Amino acid sequence: MVKIGIVGAGKICQGPHMGAYDKIDNAEIVAICDINEEKLEVVGKRYPNAKLYKDYREMIDNEKLDAVDICTPNNYHSIVAIYALNKGINVICEKPDAVSVEEAEKMKDAAEASGKTLMVIRNNRYRPTTKFLKEYIKDGKMGEIYAGRCGWIRRRGIPGWGGWFTDKAQSGGGPLIDLGVHIIDLAMYLMGNPRPVTVSGSTYSKFPHTSYSKTDVEDLAMGFIRFDNGACLQIEFSWASNIEYDQMFVELRGEKSGSRMSGIDRKFDIFTEECGTNVTIKPAIDDYNCPPHHEMNIRHFIDVIEGKAEPDFTPEQGVNMVKILEAIYKSAECGHEIALD
Repeated sequence: MVKIGIVGAGKICQGPHMGAYDKIDNAEIVAICDINEEKLEVVGKRYPNAKLYKDYREMIDNEKLDAVDICTPNNYHSIVAIYALNKGINVICEKPDAVSVEEAEKMKDAAEASGKTLMVIRNNRYRPTTKFLKEYIKDGKMGEIYAGRCGWIRRRGIPGWGGWFTDKAQSGGGPLIDLGVHIIDLAMYLMGNPRPVTVSGSTYSKFPHTSYSKTDVEDLAMGFIRFDNGACLQIEFSWASNIEYDQMFVELRGEKSGSRMSGIDRKFDIFTEECGTNVTIKPAIDDYNCPPHHEMNIRHFIDVIEGKAEPDFTPEQGVNMVKILEAIYKSAECGHEIALD
């Protein structure tokens, strides 16, 4: 039985994370930590045998944990992860990996020094459509993937006004960090995780003047990423924007075929050519009548800890993701393209 300690008892913990552990027979929540007594009490009632803590260090030092699951605001991800890894404990962490490249690299170094597993939630990798398309690409049916577009844009969907989501000191940013991590990772994963080399971006904050509230993070981010293999990726993420309707999509262009996955209208198409005729293939795959994607992600983490699987996420991928996010913000500030190390 894999013994889990959770740090952070808010909505993401009470929803997808605890929902996952309820269905995983070989994992047990033995300790929970949060500085908010009200949240801690709610979770404590759900898991009466778990010990409750207000200090994550005390929990990690006192409990014999196999893994720590981090569900805190973004600015604490690296702090808790590094402490746990240095104590020889495996870590799974909510996205984003960290709020700076420096912190992401510290997490990677701590994982390598400890020899323990560090994984950050990338739940979209476990969608049935993703798994199908990954195999389709692996079989060479798309050829070289040389370009892509991805985005998650909302007409009105700013989360948690007055909370940490719209406070840059805690979140690190707006929709680029909140939504972008999911969809940029999905696109890069399907493209074979190429290394980003240059990034250009613009960010905007045009909605604080409305009846919502004041915030110091962007409500729209757009950008362009070049990779070491010559491929490129256009990106767009918004919490609020004057558009017709919400969209979440990953579109890939390959030599032999292209694809578009659209998460809100539940469309999945492959565009190719057969017998000299343009053909659109619509795979009969359902992303919604399946186990929750967080559950499949956490199951994979448990399998890795038990030696049943090799991790499909590496800390290096996390560092590259934070490099992209950080560079988009820098590019937006200085007005030109940023080269990555």
